[in-house]
Amino acid sequence: MAASPAYGEEKGGSSSLGEPEYGHDPASGGIFSSDYKRHDDLKEMLDSNKDSLKLEAMKRIVAMIARGKNASDLFPAVVKNVACKNIEVKKLVYVYLVRYAEEQQDLALLSISTFQRGLKDPNQLIRASALRVLSSIRVPIIVPIMMLAIKEAASDMSPYVRKTAAHAIPKLYSLDSDQKDQLIEVIEKLLADKTTLVAGSVVMAFEEVCPERIDLIHKNYRKLCNLLIDVEEWGQVVIINMLTRYARTQFLSPNQNESLLEENTEKAFYGSEEEDAKDAKAEAASLAKRKPYVMDPDHRLLLRNTKPLLQSRNAAVVMAVAQLYFHLAPKAEVGVIAKALVRLLRSHSEVQYVVLQNVATMSIKRRGMFEPYLKSFYIRSTDPTQIKILKLEVLTNLANETNISTILREFQTYIRSMDKDFVAATIQAIGRCATNIGKVRDTCLNGLVQLLSNRDELVVAESVVVIKKLLQMQPAQHSEIIKHMAKLTDNIQVPMARASILWLIGEYCEHVPKIAPDVLRKMAKSFTNEEDIVKLQVINLAAKLYLTNSKQSKLLTQYVLNLAKYDQNYDIRDRARFIRQLIVPTEKSGALNKYAKKLFLAQKPAPILESSFKDRDHFQLGSLSHLLNAKAVGYQELPDWPDEAPDPSVRNVEVPEWTKCTSREKRKEKVEKPFYSDSEGESGPTESADSEPESGSEENGSSSSSGSSSSGSEEEDEEEEDDDSGEQSEDKEEEEEEKRPKRKDKEGSHKAVLGTAGSPSEEEEEEEGAKKAKKKAPQGRKGRAETSSEASTSESSSSGSDSGSEAEAKQRKAPPSSKASSKEISLLDLDDFTPPPPQPIPSSSIISTSLVTDLEGLTLTDTSLTPTLLSPAFSAVKTYELLHRMAGEGLAVEYCFSRRPFPSDPHMVAVQIQISNNTDTEVKNLRVNEPKPLSGMRIQEFPEIEHLAPGDTATVVMGIDFCDSTQAANFQLCTHTRQFYVSIQPPVGELMAPVFMSENEFKKEQGKLMGMSEITEKLTLPEKCRSDHTIVQQVTSAANVGRVPCGASNEYRFAAKTVTSGSLVLITLERREGSTAQLTINSEKMVIGTMLVKDIIQALTQ
Repeated sequence: MAASPAYGEEKGGSSSLGEPEYGHDPASGGIFSSDYKRHDDLKEMLDSNKDSLKLEAMKRIVAMIARGKNASDLFPAVVKNVACKNIEVKKLVYVYLVRYAEEQQDLALLSISTFQRGLKDPNQLIRASALRVLSSIRVPIIVPIMMLAIKEAASDMSPYVRKTAAHAIPKLYSLDSDQKDQLIEVIEKLLADKTTLVAGSVVMAFEEVCPERIDLIHKNYRKLCNLLIDVEEWGQVVIINMLTRYARTQFLSPNQNESLLEENTEKAFYGSEEEDAKDAKAEAASLAKRKPYVMDPDHRLLLRNTKPLLQSRNAAVVMAVAQLYFHLAPKAEVGVIAKALVRLLRSHSEVQYVVLQNVATMSIKRRGMFEPYLKSFYIRSTDPTQIKILKLEVLTNLANETNISTILREFQTYIRSMDKDFVAATIQAIGRCATNIGKVRDTCLNGLVQLLSNRDELVVAESVVVIKKLLQMQPAQHSEIIKHMAKLTDNIQVPMARASILWLIGEYCEHVPKIAPDVLRKMAKSFTNEEDIVKLQVINLAAKLYLTNSKQSKLLTQYVLNLAKYDQNYDIRDRARFIRQLIVPTEKSGALNKYAKKLFLAQKPAPILESSFKDRDHFQLGSLSHLLNAKAVGYQELPDWPDEAPDPSVRNVEVPEWTKCTSREKRKEKVEKPFYSDSEGESGPTESADSEPESGSEENGSSSSSGSSSSGSEEEDEEEEDDDSGEQSEDKEEEEEEKRPKRKDKEGSHKAVLGTAGSPSEEEEEEEGAKKAKKKAPQGRKGRAETSSEASTSESSSSGSDSGSEAEAKQRKAPPSSKASSKEISLLDLDDFTPPPPQPIPSSSIISTSLVTDLEGLTLTDTSLTPTLLSPAFSAVKTYELLHRMAGEGLAVEYCFSRRPFPSDPHMVAVQIQISNNTDTEVKNLRVNEPKPLSGMRIQEFPEIEHLAPGDTATVVMGIDFCDSTQAANFQLCTHTRQFYVSIQPPVGELMAPVFMSENEFKKEQGKLMGMSEITEKLTLPEKCRSDHTIVQQVTSAANVGRVPCGASNEYRFAAKTVTSGSLVLITLERREGSTAQLTINSEKMVIGTMLVKDIIQALTQ
């Protein structure tokens, strides 16, 4: 690195930050030179013999990449320098290769041998970079090499290299899922690592590859809890989310007794004496079941070790701990998260939006938690509209009889805001407060009536809608308000408000018998000019007046019905014919005519104004699914609490002998010798290349070159733990003293077996006596894996969470009988995973491995990347037949649209093709030949499949640029003997990619795409397609779109852009009364919009 300034001075002050160099002569300067020439200059520098020139060239290339410029044409010149001896040049070459290895796979493969040599380099950064590049070359043929490299790196003495190995595991798994078993062994080994640097990365790999293997976490649970405070921030987020799901499966609900108590108090309060006598037996049974809840020490350990992270500077960590406490902690302890979440409200608006979404959900169930911080949710004039509306939601949820006067005064100031959406939301919030708190209903109603004289029409309109809902609760007392609203029909022009007034007058026409007919007279005059929703209410008002006051309104009703009979809208025409037959008795009218009054003037239940966040807590807080209120791709459901707690001994959390200092010192003396004699291989301090040698009697922990915490700090943690557990651990000490002789006898009985077998699985479960026996055995027969397992065993024994002490816990729990030994054998069978020798992989399996996993590696989810989870948001990825096996003479080809970005060109649609060989002979040289796309279309062929064995299936991905049209792409699928003409025709929904935007951005873009760019269709939703989840699922299955947050509960918004041109496609689905809905699509691509309307309506109505 020291060479770069000197070089910069020689060149006349050229910047070393990657800026282009310009000549002194303006005519020959870089301003007029082409990229080609500038890259030529870099190629010359890379080909020179001077390391300083190479270093400068690499710096400039990496700077180009950082600025988003394409430097792929320099790949051949850069890859030649992969064997350069200068470490600084080599580091930068590896940085470049990680970026472009996937695009230039053939050239990268030529350097495989260099990368393999790099894995043996003395410098840990070079070893890690070599592994990173190797795992970035996504070619199935090098899977065995990658597997071997990952296994070696997992045993590396540098924690940084082990961390890189953990990062490489999901990449290899996405490339070849058949390696899962071997990768699980590596994950198991890395989970036992004591280094904080590795912990977060290996848990991420665990979540991606095998989240169902919860047994791997048991023995590492306590260690992960203790290391959590020292792990890097993003590792903390991953570990906390994993431990949340783990705790929900392993511990009992801390609030189960409270829920039983609440149920019983309700029954006792409302129930009669007879019912009490009947339910006496059931109550007795529930009392017998309701044992006093004692929190599992492991559960308490998790809550105690995550609590300090509420002070983290990273908002994601605070949010992760908050959701953990909300889902796992007793109700009395959840309150600690409120202060931390309120602190996050001082952060950026994006962070505020996410935090407020979660606070809104929490405040419904745990209102008291946020009441002390009420003023923190007051709205500032500088807040964006979305933040204002969310704060309103929280304030409304927190409203109660004590603070309602303060909140209403606050709402009064909000109504004067210039933000109309916010004012409308405030008026709705006042309505909700009035509904929930009876004593302020009249006050709210009077306030809303005063708003009816507001100059702003939108404020008046929203007030009318809310007043209508409030009046339904006690209409008899408010006839004056109804009269006042009737006068507003002359001024208010907003259709929804006019319709609400007419409905109120019609519903309570008996309270205003003089005014109602006059309102009908005025509305009959302007009937033809009204909106459809107003016309329907005019017809309803006419019908109700005809039934209650036919003398005054008979002619008016007939006039209105005649007007409606010839209206342009068929809904209005049908309603008019139906009502005429129902209310006007004729010879043809049926039996319904008698019940017309009951039908029209039936008592209607008052509407319930609820929070839109009421049922959102079934999604895990802090997740994308919770934010969108829809199940996102890769979301893992939060498990339910178990009815009975699983066996806690699998985690081995009880180590009572450590409660006294003297017993800890004795244990240290016992462990010291085997620790330093057996653990020369891996995670001890002497293994790190950069660490200093330590004396044998100092630390027992696993420290590394990164300066991770030693077991000394872990012991201090456990001291605190023991202090907290208090009486329990003191009581158990005496039991432990009694059981020690029995354990020693068992250790002696194991010596012979463990000493002769010498397999890694047995060594993992060794006791201290067996270790001493093993110490005498020759060291030469031990492999690297054995040494590492012994090292991890001895180290973990010093921190109290090793598998040896796990066996001790088992023995402590079991009585000294034959059952104890059988239980111990089953434990060994369950927990030991003997690593098998590396198996040679046959070439056929390598060739036929699925390349679709290349695309899976691009997802940002935290779930396992198995093919079944390719698109969990859709019920199933629809497959199409490309070549029938009869037409293909035994070769069957299917394709589907994977909805993943195509790696090499974002303007292409990724098409996943599955080729099955149903013949008895091997098919060779499968490839795409002579693609004949229409003008403008482009096809990126998949790599040639050299041979496909009989019965095998290969999955490949090709990219097609359809130019935003649904015309078919034609090409030839060739084997070594035959050619098949095939074509792929895309549905219109697959020509787009999802776009995520806020509601305001959506409205703004929608406003630009009106008129000719807007297509509207009405549809009727079937019974099975009326839930939010089903509607979202059907729309997203028909088109590759993203959900947009929406304030209205009856609207669904989606956004996407076309893959080729990037044109916006905005979809709005509005549910109307009953089963009707209106679909609106805004897009400048009118053809796409028209076809998309048909596809979505078909998906929703089928």
